Amino acid sequence: MHKIIGAFGGNRAADAFRKTVSGDPSGAPQWAQQMAIGDDVGLFGPGSAVWEVHGSISTLVGGIRALLMQAAHPAALTGVAEHSQYDTDPLGRLERTTRWLTITSFGSTEAIAREAQRVNEIHKRVSGDFQDKSGHQSQYSAADPRYLLWVHCAFTDSFLRTFEELGYDISDLGDQYIREWAKSAQPLGLSKAPLSRQEMRDEMARFASQEVGAIAMTPPIVKFILKPPFSMGGLFFYAILRNAAISTIDQPFLKILGLKPRSKNWLRVSRVLLDFLSYMLGHESPSQKIARARIERIQLSHE
Repeated sequence: MHKIIGAFGGNRAADAFRKTVSGDPSGAPQWAQQMAIGDDVGLFGPGSAVWEVHGSISTLVGGIRALLMQAAHPAALTGVAEHSQYDTDPLGRLERTTRWLTITSFGSTEAIAREAQRVNEIHKRVSGDFQDKSGHQSQYSAADPRYLLWVHCAFTDSFLRTFEELGYDISDLGDQYIREWAKSAQPLGLSKAPLSRQEMRDEMARFASQEVGAIAMTPPIVKFILKPPFSMGGLFFYAILRNAAISTIDQPFLKILGLKPRSKNWLRVSRVLLDFLSYMLGHESPSQKIARARIERIQLSHE
């Protein structure tokens, strides 16, 4: 089967996809070797809900949803607009986000601490003024626990929601995933995060009623997220995943983002595409394989 797909350029497409997401056509950029360092399983480990969700290719849809959801908060949106290179280097920003997610999910506590230090140094430089949804000027800082909480909630809600709505079976692990992933925010300075589905729903409802809202720069940034500067072929596949992501966003947030509801049929189409990509890329990422090798090394050393 691989030979047939390769004859039609499937392997080249897979390499291009890996480079887009990780920055390396093999899917194992230099930073992936950080998964090999350390002498523990990390914050989670095999069998955890985090490994189940973040080891799934559904994170492609979850990542798009997370970007859109984060853009619903004026402070987070302003921080991205003023301090990131989202418009000139979108793939670089994607690669850096992938790096943090991957190391935090699969790395040892030593690797996670190093990565958190890198991110925290960046956060120290991200601050300024923003206009809230009422038109008042306020100050923001990426290190502010309130804004860290919004980004964390948008991320957690998006990855769990898309995993489930794409039809991947998490059975009763939803609360466990939220509880586990709350640990990821602690090295970044967020000491308290939702620990269950109900707490997550309550927190998202508070944000919806009190803080999120559209501002002047919302439309152009949302437009960029909807149509980044990918190749024509890349945009075709991205549009499928994008529409699937939008179909899982609740109406209050769609209104803020200026988006119309999408049919749930996009989730079915995306599942077919994701299953194909999973077959092409392998069911485990190179980073996850390196992490498993680290854990096997630790287990052998204890025998």
